Amino acid sequence: MAVRCRFFARLREQAGTETETVEVPPGSTADDVYEALRRSHPALEPNRDAVRVAVNQEFRDWGTTVAEGDELAFIPPVSGGAHRVGVLFELGSQPLDARRLEAAVAHPGAGAICTFTGIVRDNSRGQSVTHLDYEAYAEMATAQMHRIGDEIAESWPEARVAMAHRTGKLEVGEASVVVSVSCPHRDEAIAACKWGIDRLKESVPIWKKEHAADGT
Repeated sequence: MAVRCRFFARLREQAGTETETVEVPPGSTADDVYEALRRSHPALEPNRDAVRVAVNQEFRDWGTTVAEGDELAFIPPVSGGAHRVGVLFELGSQPLDARRLEAAVAHPGAGAICTFTGIVRDNSRGQSVTHLDYEAYAEMATAQMHRIGDEIAESWPEARVAMAHRTGKLEVGEASVVVSVSCPHRDEAIAACKWGIDRLKESVPIWKKEHAADGT
């Protein structure tokens, strides 16, 4: 079924459009519609507490079921305010796309985007490696990524940061982690990105197991 979506203020800027028609399955909720939109527009605000939804010009809960032809409006806090430094934090088993994270942090005021991508290599401590397995305490890991975003905001208030980490089995050559940071200037972007990946490695509860060619 088709529903019509409208974006206002900074959400319109993040989506790059004022209106959009979205196809969703029957029985979908307002939250389902917003998730579908975020897949198409990864820069959209991920924090539901920072967005209100109206269905047919009435404010509704995110769990409200929508119907064919409904109009949904996504509205940021009326008072406005500064942007959120952390725009995207993800943990999952799907392949990572660094370009997607860069798109999430890009905006007209960003003069530089620095991206770190960690890749599974074929050797470690003198042994050949066939693949890695990553395990995470998912709820805590995502929360800690948000905290790192808050830390970056303290030192680089004009930055925007996105982080994503893989879990499960990864083959040699696959990306395991991506951190992307935008800032007005390159020195800030590079410094904030380095801070972000260093803090992620030391504080986010994610573990890897290396599998060697000899079966160990």
